[in-house]
Amino acid sequence: MDNSDTIYALASARGRAGVAIIRLSGPHAFAACITLAGLVPPLRQARLSVLKHDGLELDQALVLAFGKGASFTGEDIVELHLHGGIAVIDSVLRALSRFENLRLAEPGEFTRRALENDCLDLAQVEGLADLIEAETEAQRKQAYRVLSGVLGDKTSIWRNDLLRATALLEATIDFVDEAVPVDVFPEVKELVSRTLLAISNEINGSFIAERIRDGFEVAIVGPPNIGKSTLLNAISGRDAAITSSIAGTTRDVIEVQMDLNGLSVTFLDMAGIRESGDEIEILGVERAIKRASEADIRLFVVSADKDLSNIDILVKADDIVAYGKTDTIGGISHGISGKTGFGVERVLNQISAILGERASKAGSFTRERHRIALEKAAVGLGSVIDLLSDEANMPEIIADELRLVVRSLDSLIGRVDVEQVLGEIFSSFCIGK
Repeated sequence: MDNSDTIYALASARGRAGVAIIRLSGPHAFAACITLAGLVPPLRQARLSVLKHDGLELDQALVLAFGKGASFTGEDIVELHLHGGIAVIDSVLRALSRFENLRLAEPGEFTRRALENDCLDLAQVEGLADLIEAETEAQRKQAYRVLSGVLGDKTSIWRNDLLRATALLEATIDFVDEAVPVDVFPEVKELVSRTLLAISNEINGSFIAERIRDGFEVAIVGPPNIGKSTLLNAISGRDAAITSSIAGTTRDVIEVQMDLNGLSVTFLDMAGIRESGDEIEILGVERAIKRASEADIRLFVVSADKDLSNIDILVKADDIVAYGKTDTIGGISHGISGKTGFGVERVLNQISAILGERASKAGSFTRERHRIALEKAAVGLGSVIDLLSDEANMPEIIADELRLVVRSLDSLIGRVDVEQVLGEIFSSFCIGK
């Protein structure tokens, strides 16, 4: 990709709509605007213009212009707000394709230019990708925080503290043959310890933040023919799973994703857990046990005696155990029935409360890449604290260790090692973004 090129693309969704937006970015954006619209409107002020090409009127459009250094990409940008008919969009894109100095943008190229022109850091780019993909309120809020630069702000604080610590150590190295008026090691240790505590807290919160981003999983677990599939259908409001009075109907994992009070939650219905001589059912049970063990919550649906002895899955603290098929059993207040809906709302509220409590402890760092960099930094800071406690006082080694930690933090926002993650990130963007 050449940043001297001027690129263009449809920035709104493809298809019939009231309004469509075509974006141009680069050194020839304003010249192309003059050719199409007859003028470049005052920056950041919309103007209605008739778009023409080769003497043919294409559409009436609102035209917006943003100057270099004050736009999304950091370059000259023009936005054409058209009527959203497919033929209208195609006619303008076809006209732009005939301009000698313009080319169609590649996926994510507008955002990549924003990164390369220091309008966004790498973490903000990831936040933008997550914001575009967000389907629930919790995902939107989390992605918007990342896009707003919270990761860069926190990283900057840690980085400045560690650079201060490094500078103090280097002062002792520079004056090794002279008496340094102040013992710098207590301040260095305080700076490092404070940063390590903050990073450790973020590592712990990153696991929940990643679950908010990717979605939580709730596994419905129990013996065959206890009403798990009927319950899944009741939760989803549709016939997502086949139900039958014949035990062992479900052989594979059936997933239903839903928005549960702003959180993305996938409910899993799986094979009933029992001993079987059926090879396919055995595979289904093995898959069920593995998937249920990895889920965030397990909803155990059991018979009236609440016998879990035949279910080879450990019940954890937040798991829920309920009687199944309470439509056939009278006088049970803590059961659940997908057929009648009894207990379904109560259990959903219980799941929502558990996951909501977990979500409240989410950190700011949302991806595995972030956590790996933070963990690497934490290990390095732990080594620094050990070295500071060593009576040998080796400031050169400690300073080198701190520089490696700073490099790990720099990788979070793309100061270093940026190229290795760009392909993965931008593959998720559409062409107009």
